Amino acid sequence: MKIAFIGLGNMGGGMAANLVKTGHDVRAFDLSEQALAAAREAGCATFTTAKDAVAGAEAVVSMLPNGAIVKSVYTDDVIGLAPPEAILLDCSTIDVATAREVTALASDHGYDMVDAPVSGGIAAAAGGTLTFMVGGTTEAFARAQPILSAMGKAVIHAGDAGNGQAAKICNNMLLAIQMIGTAEAFSMAQKLGLDAQTFYDISSVSSGQCWSMTSYCPVPGVGPQSPSDNGYQGGFASALMLKDLKLAMEAAGTAGAATPLGAHAKELYEAFAADNGALDFSGIIKTL
Repeated sequence: MKIAFIGLGNMGGGMAANLVKTGHDVRAFDLSEQALAAAREAGCATFTTAKDAVAGAEAVVSMLPNGAIVKSVYTDDVIGLAPPEAILLDCSTIDVATAREVTALASDHGYDMVDAPVSGGIAAAAGGTLTFMVGGTTEAFARAQPILSAMGKAVIHAGDAGNGQAAKICNNMLLAIQMIGTAEAFSMAQKLGLDAQTFYDISSVSSGQCWSMTSYCPVPGVGPQSPSDNGYQGGFASALMLKDLKLAMEAAGTAGAATPLGAHAKELYEAFAADNGALDFSGIIKTL
């Protein structure tokens, strides 16, 4: 399939490369020449404008930084320029309202479109093991699923347009809360004289067990390999976690949802990311 891929950053570059590996003809665009060079190395054809990349494409995949850029790209460079039979897939993490607005605009022009944000981080993007949370019609999901499956291990239909974004921000709000709780528990255990490994051995098989502990422990040398073992480098940057928490709080306000722990998590990551935005979000244990 001829697929235009717009946005070749840390996530998008690996995703585009996996589409090439599964036999797709990938037409890549990014503002960064370095990103384009890496895409060419991975087997993508590269273009100097998004308009050129989407011309003649059977599908358009985007991985962009925020909702304003997503709206601008689809309004100015995709809708009305990509063939009307093309399926549009936005894998960015953006606000629910913009996702629904862009999908409605695409639909008005005859396109099928899904919002398909991801979970898994840079390593999963490179390894083709992402989880996709997909919002859109049943028909659009059916068309998007084979493309997303080439980049991930799980592709789950979350419901109508915008529901992929809703699932992503709810999931990451929960993850932030769990990580803070896990970091607090380890910090307190150690201050009470309990060895970190011993606490892990107990809690990882008890009721306190959670993914932040058993798969992504914030304490170096405890549990499976994680960013804490590399000085909190790599993984999922705290600045990106803060971005998702801000989106979650915005959505909570719009929906009238009570999220006191989510709000407190946002405050804690706001303070931490001010000086440590590039560090993995598990590095918040350093503040404790």
